[in-house]
Amino acid sequence: MPRQPLSISTAPFLHAADTTPRIMWEVVYTLLPVWAAAVYYFGLSAILVSLAATAGCLITEKWFAQESRNSLLDGSALITGLLLGLTLPPGFPLWMAFLGGVVAIGMGKVIWGGLGQNVFNPALVGRAFLQAAFPTAITTWEAPSGQYWQVRGTNLALPFYQGQPIDAVTAATPLSQMKFSHEPTAFVDLLLGNTSGSLGETCGALILAAGVYLLARKIINWRIPAGMLGAVALFSGILYLIDPVSYPSPWFMLFAGGLLLGAVYMATDLVTSPLTPRGLWIYSIGIGLLVVLIRVWGGLPEGVMYAILLMNAATPLINRYTRTKIYGHR
Repeated sequence: MPRQPLSISTAPFLHAADTTPRIMWEVVYTLLPVWAAAVYYFGLSAILVSLAATAGCLITEKWFAQESRNSLLDGSALITGLLLGLTLPPGFPLWMAFLGGVVAIGMGKVIWGGLGQNVFNPALVGRAFLQAAFPTAITTWEAPSGQYWQVRGTNLALPFYQGQPIDAVTAATPLSQMKFSHEPTAFVDLLLGNTSGSLGETCGALILAAGVYLLARKIINWRIPAGMLGAVALFSGILYLIDPVSYPSPWFMLFAGGLLLGAVYMATDLVTSPLTPRGLWIYSIGIGLLVVLIRVWGGLPEGVMYAILLMNAATPLINRYTRTKIYGHR
């Protein structure tokens, strides 16, 4: 009987069936209904803005990862482009959306060493750059109009061209109306997404359904959305009980803006979130608290982006002080 060769390897000896490409593409599939809702409300502009942001991500990924043929096949750059597009208003200039995709991959991912090495969520890095560079364009909102084939706002504006502004029907977001005018928005409109705002601030019901699916598939950790949404509900609820005239209700805080999108898709990033259960609670509750603080007392009506980025920066420290002690070691 011939001898079998002895195979020597190091741990781990057991491997899960899930791979990085499989997880990434499954997340992409759950994003498609959310993106379809944005197209339903904002028409052609939603398609163009999303394609521009995604093109910037894919081209940059291919340019800087030429040594890796599979860099585009793992789906990570596609997720970044889709998420970035969903954080932008429908009338956003396409060249700015493309530039945001370039920054998202270049400064949010490649500069740190590639996939799995980045400290901050790449899509939010691109969005933060656009917020700082083009504050007027990124805060110009339009309400859903039902005109699917109409190009909105300054979608086709030339790069760096200072011309006459294009007429557009602008509208305040629910968070802006509440913050500056104390005007609430109907809960049904928030749930279905029939409001002005970013492309991803549509149909909270679909985002929740996608989150339930991702939780069932164990692709995201339940502690992050539970901690974020629970903290926002708790802290905003306390303020609402103190003064219901000045502060919005917990339901409004949960369904307005990009909180649901951030809780399901951005804060749950496996790379930029903590590794331990206790660390995940600290991380998610911290995000929820920061969201309430920025929305209520900050200069901007929305604070999900900055809250997640700040807690991304704290993740290495959280991992250090919440790491699990190995039995038999100090």
